[in-house]
Amino acid sequence: MTALRFGYGTNGFGDHRLDDALRVIAELGYDGVALTLDHHRLDPFDAGLAEQVRRVRGLLADLGLSVVVETGARYLLDPHRKHHPTLVSADSGRRVDFLRRAVRVAADLGSDVVSFWSGIRPSEVDEDAAFERLLDGTAQVVEEAARHGVRLGLEPEPGMLVDTVDAALAVLDRLGAPEPLGITLDVGHCVAVEQDTAAGCAWRLRDHLVHVQLDDMRPGVHEHLEFGYGELDLPGTLEALAAIGYTGLAAVELPRHGHAAPQVARRAIGVLRQPWVVEALAAVRRDPASIATLFPAVGRHVGRRPLDRDDPHGLVHGTVDDRVRGRLLRALADTAEPGRLGAEVAALYHHGDDAERRGVLRALDGLGPDVVGAGLDLVRDALRANDIRLIAAAMGPFARHLDDHSWRHGVLKCLFTGVPLAAVADLPRRADEELRRMVTDFAAERRAAGRDVPADARALLEA
Repeated sequence: MTALRFGYGTNGFGDHRLDDALRVIAELGYDGVALTLDHHRLDPFDAGLAEQVRRVRGLLADLGLSVVVETGARYLLDPHRKHHPTLVSADSGRRVDFLRRAVRVAADLGSDVVSFWSGIRPSEVDEDAAFERLLDGTAQVVEEAARHGVRLGLEPEPGMLVDTVDAALAVLDRLGAPEPLGITLDVGHCVAVEQDTAAGCAWRLRDHLVHVQLDDMRPGVHEHLEFGYGELDLPGTLEALAAIGYTGLAAVELPRHGHAAPQVARRAIGVLRQPWVVEALAAVRRDPASIATLFPAVGRHVGRRPLDRDDPHGLVHGTVDDRVRGRLLRALADTAEPGRLGAEVAALYHHGDDAERRGVLRALDGLGPDVVGAGLDLVRDALRANDIRLIAAAMGPFARHLDDHSWRHGVLKCLFTGVPLAAVADLPRRADEELRRMVTDFAAERRAAGRDVPADARALLEA
């Protein structure tokens, strides 16, 4: 397999000077940088561009960073309209001119690739006409790229004319697959809009892939997230990129994280440099008994940060190590002998520390019917504890298997211990008059003791 090279996008260092951003990226151990041309960073229209490019090329060489040129500056061409004009705008010539300049900058920087996208189709332009504009403009940029020995990466972008891998391949097909033209793949976009996984998209594009952008996303939502905050199978994606022999830069794309860029970039490279998860999953599939030693080691290898910044203790959405433990348990479920999975999961719970127990509880709902009996015992055990993270994990989706009486007492336990009711799955559907009666009594006891009634209790009663 090919060893991957990782980079970081300068659009994620928007509050830094370019030189400082490049130095931080190099110090963190990245192999390269995805450099967005902008009004304050190698502006292609600046009279002093040639000297700036010469100096930056020298700095990149000193730092040992390779470079890909990105062209997603928001207001470089029009100070009033973001990303305007595009290759499908009526005045697309300005975009074509910019992209041709970007090709020349890339050549002078020593970059092999310029990444670009199509643009959003104007409402007054039909799809066929917009596609013809795109083809014409792209063909002109391809000519420039061929002259300078630079590759172009057309990026499918949600909401744009070219929004999926299929649409990007259609452009290549219509243009006759010219040698300079390839495709940029943002793996997060695969989660957001593609039918296939990011790994599957990588395999489909293996003959055309010239640049990769790395980020996490959630289905249907075009929001760039740190790894572990969305639903990207990062280990599987990296494994696929290595397997297809991808040799270009795989650059982290987090343009809205500039307020904490050094910390975010440090976390990202820490995740990317850890092949441990991929190896651990493979080990469990080869030898299910290996989970006994791998399960306790998860937190040391992947960290314990919450999946959602607004949930600092991971009570509602869980933590990164919860998610990885869930993946290990699903790998175990794929290989377990019939009738044995429940006992094996119970053993991991009872022999584990609190973090391992939370991982088991949060994974139960995805392990199938074989674990329901054992899983209910584990949930009841957790609800007898006073650890709020165990209680929160116990009242997740698997709690649908609890009988109504036990489930109501689980909700009350959350109120008593301060677990937010957002952690309780199916609360709006399962809340009934008996639960409201119990919460009413709870609120009355709190008031009688001169104590505040939790906001969650008040909201449930008002609902």
